[in-house]
Amino acid sequence: MEEITVLVLVVGTALVFDFTNGFHDTGNAMATSIATGALPPRVAVGLSAVLNLVGAFLSIEVAKTVGGDVVDLSHAQGEDLMLIVFAGLVGGILWNLFTWLLGLPSSSSHALFGGLIGAAFVWGLVNGESGVKWAGVIGKVMIPALLSPVIAALVAAVGTRLIYRLTARVPRHTEDRGFRWGQIGSASLVSLAHGTNDAQKTMGVIFLALVAHEALTPDDSIPFWVKAACAFAIALGTYLGGWRVIRTLGKGLVEIAPPQGMAAEASSAAIILTSSHLGLPLSTTHVATGSILGTGLGRKGAEVRWSVAGRMAVAWLITLPSAGLVGAACWAVETALGGVWGVVLVFVLLVVLSGWMYLHSRKTAVSAHNVNDEWAPDAATTR
Repeated sequence: MEEITVLVLVVGTALVFDFTNGFHDTGNAMATSIATGALPPRVAVGLSAVLNLVGAFLSIEVAKTVGGDVVDLSHAQGEDLMLIVFAGLVGGILWNLFTWLLGLPSSSSHALFGGLIGAAFVWGLVNGESGVKWAGVIGKVMIPALLSPVIAALVAAVGTRLIYRLTARVPRHTEDRGFRWGQIGSASLVSLAHGTNDAQKTMGVIFLALVAHEALTPDDSIPFWVKAACAFAIALGTYLGGWRVIRTLGKGLVEIAPPQGMAAEASSAAIILTSSHLGLPLSTTHVATGSILGTGLGRKGAEVRWSVAGRMAVAWLITLPSAGLVGAACWAVETALGGVWGVVLVFVLLVVLSGWMYLHSRKTAVSAHNVNDEWAPDAATTR
């Protein structure tokens, strides 16, 4: 009975993480379309939710990476493996909520990996095992994280420059109207790409839990119910809209015109779809932010708010270690109490901290009604 209780809590917490991933990352696809008026805010998040749902069924390459290429849990069995997975999820959720509270578009992917790595690392220290596949962490997480925003920025900058040159003689109102329609298509593609990449990570985590429970073997396929549950969880989170992060990406980083929006979204979609095909658990946040920044660099006279970009960069740098510390601490609490009671205590702490952050966010609420308000210099989402 205790094992079933722990499994239910782990799977439920995984779906909660998937939900936070959805609303945290909605801005990656729709922030520019909302900022330029190409789509009304509610329509944008609704469209993004549907396409995230569809995209989640299109590929499982990233899910395989999560399940075997980052953490070395071949010697963790049963309860040990479940405790590691649960602690990692809690680390990822809390970091997602904290950065959402601050309006910072940090990486949900790195929050999850950080939590798992932290829990697996301390488990390995205690048990004399490796715990973490450092080659996989470096090759499939850290190097793509460093390269993806740079590549996205360069592609978007070149694309933006070409767009403005090719349309130099087109009347501005005609240009804006045409590119707003183009944005709808490119933003839809980003949402589809996001589903093929990010929903897969939670599938991989639930797969680990089912293997630990001996409901599956490592060689089994991911069950359909896991795919469906993850797809609906990320779609629901996307629909509710992470308005705080959408505002930062759409209004805080660069003042975006429709041609820039289309260039950013097209660049993001191309890079994310390529990474999904290769099985790289790329951060869609890094790609989208790099693309938006690139459009500011590619448009002559555009304003780039480097102070906002700097805060984002700091959040990116500390995501892995911060989520890792939380994951390690959660594993230590679980292990100290032992079994189901340790998991229950950590779950209660997760609920309490999540509730506090939500209530604190209401002091400076951001919604579909004010997401496009003018950005004040060095504005902060919370006070």
